[in-house]
Amino acid sequence: MPRKDINFELLRVDPSGARRSRFRTEHSAVDCPTFMPVGTQGAVKALTPHQVLETGADVVLANTYHLSYDGRRELVKRAGGLHAFMAWPRTILTDSGGFQVFSIPNKKIDDDGVSFVDEKSGKPLFLDPETSMKIQRDLGADIVMAFDECVEYPSPARYVAKSLERTTRWAERCLAVELAPHQFLFGIVQGGTFPELRERSARQICGLDFDGFAIGGVSVGEGPELMKSITEWTAPLLPTDLPRYLMGVGTPQDILEAVERGIDMFDCVIPTRYARGGTLFTRAGKLRIGDKKFRKDKYPIDTNCRCYTCEHFSRQVLRHLHYAGEALYLTLASIHNIHYYEDLMRGIRKAIEQERFGSFKREALAAMEGTA
Repeated sequence: MPRKDINFELLRVDPSGARRSRFRTEHSAVDCPTFMPVGTQGAVKALTPHQVLETGADVVLANTYHLSYDGRRELVKRAGGLHAFMAWPRTILTDSGGFQVFSIPNKKIDDDGVSFVDEKSGKPLFLDPETSMKIQRDLGADIVMAFDECVEYPSPARYVAKSLERTTRWAERCLAVELAPHQFLFGIVQGGTFPELRERSARQICGLDFDGFAIGGVSVGEGPELMKSITEWTAPLLPTDLPRYLMGVGTPQDILEAVERGIDMFDCVIPTRYARGGTLFTRAGKLRIGDKKFRKDKYPIDTNCRCYTCEHFSRQVLRHLHYAGEALYLTLASIHNIHYYEDLMRGIRKAIEQERFGSFKREALAAMEGTA
């Protein structure tokens, strides 16, 4: 499948190496660096699409594996595709299902694909590059991810080398499947924690006609320092004129470090997962809303935040809703955390435009070391 025109613009490169860029899909422009909230099963947990839109998100994610069984693929097709199904007017990215499949125990991997047993139904299932592409074509997302093998950490170099070769062969098979005219296909660089293997994978994957490129196999337990190293080795090997995506990352600190290393796109479940568990992000560090010190606290979560939650609810009320088990808490906390992430990205983009990302990063990291 020949490369399509994703209308990528590299608008500014900060002296630190951070990139301010933009690309366009059929459904929206995407301003980068960007953070993409995760809607695994076709919905961002606890939020309406309108509430996600109000945070400023340009892209949301959905999961191929979770939307492919129990008739869900057909349901999405009957609904008119993911955009109608999710009531989301902007860009959607679907992952290949690889990360979810490779986290399942007792799977069997060979060059054909992956055989595994569905954890809920107990049914034997099989996923290969062609099937992943056809599912994603049916779902109708704007950005489709190639099917790759996500290796565990730690894994021996010998196995990682064998795995990345398989990922390259699978990538070629993905490219041979015709997608919908509006869909862009991103390739994924693997290679574990080994610089020479990352270089080999990048050389192979970037030699193929993908519309964008991702760094995979991170956020699998390797820790932040190794993650930074992997990004530092790999990002310079990716084309400068196409989007760069670091998959499954991460914390605000991780994002700042990766932006400095030239990454454009991020996704992670952290904002909504932490929200549900009672952890809220502020410019002065994380806040545990269950702490007894907030019992009589009339301040918003973050006095500098302009999200719906901070404009209407105090810490003491949110603490009550959290302890009372009210569903409203889940919504309010998730609104705030995703808004925090999108606000961080807006600040990052502005700093790059003004060529002051280095100082922005230092100040933001210093503030994040506190506890609100």
